[in-house]
Amino acid sequence: MRVLQYIKFFIACMFVLAANAFAQSAGNYPDKPIKIIVSFTAGGTTDILAREVANQMSIRWKVPVVVENKPGAAGNLGTEVVGRAAPDGYTLLANSIGPISINPTLFGNLAVNPQKALAPVALLGDVPNILVVPSSLGIKNWKEFLAYAKSHSGNLNYGSTGIGTTAHLISFLFAQKTGLDATHIPYKGAEATRDLVAGRLQFMFATAPSVVPLIKAGQLNAIAVSSKKRISAMPDLPTLNELGVDIATGAWFGLFAPEGTNPAIIKKLNETVVSILEEPAIKQKLLGLGADPIPMNVQEFTKFVRNDYLLWVPVVKASGAKPE
Repeated sequence: MRVLQYIKFFIACMFVLAANAFAQSAGNYPDKPIKIIVSFTAGGTTDILAREVANQMSIRWKVPVVVENKPGAAGNLGTEVVGRAAPDGYTLLANSIGPISINPTLFGNLAVNPQKALAPVALLGDVPNILVVPSSLGIKNWKEFLAYAKSHSGNLNYGSTGIGTTAHLISFLFAQKTGLDATHIPYKGAEATRDLVAGRLQFMFATAPSVVPLIKAGQLNAIAVSSKKRISAMPDLPTLNELGVDIATGAWFGLFAPEGTNPAIIKKLNETVVSILEEPAIKQKLLGLGADPIPMNVQEFTKFVRNDYLLWVPVVKASGAKPE
């Protein structure tokens, strides 16, 4: 008799859980504020894209969508916060290629592995890196950059948003392929760009949205772009390949939820983000910043994230990069 009561209780609980899941999938999500954690400091590309999407989500859903910056540990801190959060769709993560694709190999003992603890939601943008120098150096093109680099060999400092980030690894490959003797100075995030503008760094590979406004304002000079083709934001800027340097890679940024989040909620988030990115005004704004919005459904983005991780495993190992 007691066993039968337990069975009835278990079935009742399952019905309650199913009813809650159905209620969420039926469209009452979201009915309270949403928080998007950004793993880097304000002003960087992740932050710029997250705030643009959050603002549009707030307008569409009539609920506050708040962006909260949690920089630290090369992006792992924000990742851990969301990886441990309740999988209810109200705590999301805006993150980039570094913490998602590179850090699982770079760090051998992550408290939260993003490849296991996060559910991919949507791609926010594919972004090239631009080789930039402080305008105070007076360097305006590739020829002048090479001349300066050779005459200052051993005294060149380049910055990045952290050890093992794409900014670091691209710079490492760049120094190898060009024979430059340069020292890597890692930062927690956008502080690297500020030090570059101030002249404390001599060059850096930075994501286009984070530096295009500074280039247009005359604070930084652009030398080349790391993408396979020129970007619409700066069509006159040559690619590294055009200059004879065999590098053609960039960065990407995406939205994630804790693993176990209701698939119906993830689908709704994905469809909303895709519709935001497809709006002509938003698309043109992002393209103008150097970010290419590429709409993907949940399945496409999930496959993209996994393949990108597998792509970077051997690169990280070959670089010899070690976390601090």
